[in-house]
Amino acid sequence: MTATPRFPRFAFGALVMTLAAAGVASIAAQAPPPAVRARPVRAAVALPKMDGANLKVHTVEVTYPPGATSAAHRHPCPVIGYVMSGTIRMQVSDQPVVDYKAGETFVEMPTDVHRLGVNPSADTPAVFLVTFVCDRDTPLSIPEAGAAPAR
Repeated sequence: MTATPRFPRFAFGALVMTLAAAGVASIAAQAPPPAVRARPVRAAVALPKMDGANLKVHTVEVTYPPGATSAAHRHPCPVIGYVMSGTIRMQVSDQPVVDYKAGETFVEMPTDVHRLGVNPSADTPAVFLVTFVCDRDTPLSIPEAGAAPAR
């Protein structure tokens, strides 16, 4: 009587796992990767004349707790903002009051006065990312003396 060779159980398990992994890898290799998408979120905005030899970019995350407000101020450098969550109500210079929501952007120039900044929510923080483009060392925010808040 001849003995039939037997696969040890661990070898059989390892073979099954290897074949399964190879099958998954083969299927994954056949599927095309998802396409990267880019879409404009704001029309191009011209920046003021700046000293290109000294440009620096500062990026700051700002959080307004529910109901928080800020005093009137200005930024000596152009500012590009992106609301990450919540809503921020703003008035810049003599423009109308605007509520910016998550996914929206705003721009402020050095000649602008940020008259109103308030989180109108009673329970949700407003969080936004601001990028300052500066050509000199300066504070990023300067209080505006005598500026009346919007009503």
